[in-house]
Amino acid sequence: MLKKIIPYIKNKYSLTLIAFAIWISFFDKNDLVSQMDLRKEVKKLETERLYFVTEINKNKVDLKELKTNPKNLEKFAREKYLMKKDNEDVFVLIEKQ
Repeated sequence: MLKKIIPYIKNKYSLTLIAFAIWISFFDKNDLVSQMDLRKEVKKLETERLYFVTEINKNKVDLKELKTNPKNLEKFAREKYLMKKDNEDVFVLIEKQ
């Protein structure tokens, strides 16, 4: 088996190809480890993008509802931002889990 490999090792082109493959795989700026890290980052950013797209769509629906119905505006202000009228008191109830 070693006799079959020796001619390839003596060939300068195969040695160059092997050295190039090792260089690209481990020592280059875009080595395999960096590529795997970048793929993980891309997947993470895609999930974040999906989250933010859904949040934007929810906010668009809320905004449309608030612009069309003034009663919903008051309800939204009271529930989200705990706003009140001058003669009212606000009690916030928090459920323990």
